[in-house]
This record gives sequence, C-alpha cells and structure tokens, in this order.
Amino acid sequence: MDNGIEFEAKLGDGSDPTQNFFGKLLSAGSQILTGESLFITHFTHRGTGKSKVAFSAPYPGTIFPVDLSQLGNRIIIQNDAFLCAAKGTKLSLYLNKKLGAGLFGGEEFILQKIEGDGLAFIHAGGTIIERTLKNETLRIDTDCTRKGSTLISHRPEG
Repeated sequence: MDNGIEFEAKLGDGSDPTQNFFGKLLSAGSQILTGESLFITHFTHRGTGKSKVAFSAPYPGTIFPVDLSQLGNRIIIQNDAFLCAAKGTKLSLYLNKKLGAGLFGGEEFILQKIEGDGLAFIHAGGTIIERTLKNETLRIDTDCTRKGSTLISHRPEG
C-alpha cells in the first residue's frame, strides 16, 4: 500500500451510510454466513497524485474484474470468491433455492450476491473460461468447487 492511502475496518459492507447499528449488524451477520469477516476494510486515497493498494488471493487461481453495470448490477458467486469492490457495493447472502442440488449434487446452499454499478474483483480457483450461452445448456461437474474451480453465474433480468 502506497503512502496517502488510509484504511479502516467498518461493520457491514458500508453500502448504505444511513444504515443504523442494527441494520449494520444484520448485514455483517449475513457476511459471516458467506465466509466474509464481520468487518470490511475500507481503503481511501487521501494523498495527492496516484497511489496503489494491492490485494492478493487466498489460494492459487485467477483474479478478474467484473463490471457490475454490464451484468444487470448484480452477480451471484460462491461464498469465498469475493476479493474487493468499489465503494457502495453491497454484499449479501443468496440462498440456493434448489434443495436437491445441495443435498445430492454437491452444490452449496449459501452463496454470495454482489450488487452495485462499479467494479468488483472476483477470485476464482484455476483458469477462467468465459462462455456466453445462446439457447444452449452447459453441463459441468457439480463438485467442481471442491476441486479448485469456481463457478460464477449471471442471469440477465427478465
């Protein structure tokens, strides 16, 4: 982290500055269920000129930027894929509605929803292969997340 950058830990994700303490606590509790910390570290540049702060992944893989404004302002990811995001990005719990997929297919019940209109940085185990499906079905190993892979899903609204 370069000079001129300050950081502080805040309860909750900080996406709503008018949120009361109970709301922040509820948001933070949701974050804990998705594998995040009770507190989120906020970095702010207060110096002059340009400064940099670097983030690293918790295990080998690929870090890639996601422009939420190009994905309907939200994305659903597995619970340990979030790395960092622009200020105002909301992190919340997303429950997989397919009970059978969780019990028999190896999929996770608790996922993470990221909402906002800026950049978010996602960490994925292994190599990223992006596919745009057009009236197609892509079959994958439902156990891929336990084998070092990450599945990130985006479903357009409507």
